[in-house]
Amino acid sequence: MKKLLLPIAILTVLIIVVLFIEPTNAVTGEPPIYNPADLNPALVDLSLHGLDQGHRVMDFSLINQNGDTITQEEYDGSIYVADFFFTRCPSICPVMSNHMAQLQEIFKDDDRIKLLSLSVTPEYDSVAVLKKYALKHQAKVSKWNITTGNKEHIYTLARKSYFAVVDEGDGGLQDFIHTPNFILVDTLKQIRGIYDGTKKEEITRLVKDINLILKKAT
Repeated sequence: MKKLLLPIAILTVLIIVVLFIEPTNAVTGEPPIYNPADLNPALVDLSLHGLDQGHRVMDFSLINQNGDTITQEEYDGSIYVADFFFTRCPSICPVMSNHMAQLQEIFKDDDRIKLLSLSVTPEYDSVAVLKKYALKHQAKVSKWNITTGNKEHIYTLARKSYFAVVDEGDGGLQDFIHTPNFILVDTLKQIRGIYDGTKKEEITRLVKDINLILKKAT
């Protein structure tokens, strides 16, 4: 009888652990922190392959739809979603931008949430072109910067910060193959999630993760 009681006691403890610890973590836990080693190597600059801790999005300097210079300081203390696109893109980019506009609407009253779109064809996407694109998607500059800039700088950001572009060169005219990824960045400049910006269910997951981070911060 005593031999039988020990396995039952162990099983009971395991059941308690599953019922009371794991669900709590699943329900209240924040999104994980992503480092280069956690991602598809094709999206990560070779110099960062294997880095499994401490990744931070690097500082940037870009030009937005109003012709203003936008730096990391504009996003300090903010949670933000970044994506890479180009205005002439006929396929996934319109869907991505529509979803960015939805995020803008969802978080319109929360100054802690911002959006950042980076053009992968800055040679075509001038400030005037971006302004027209921003008006089409009703982008509010206080919430959503749609940017251009130096192509090699944008390439470096894509490969070494946000991991949203396949490695096809060094920032030349035809070397950008961007993904539909939306990248969630927290107030510490850490990547907290990567989402397919063309899928509604992924946007739902993104909104949920933003709210989890916000809840933890309050």
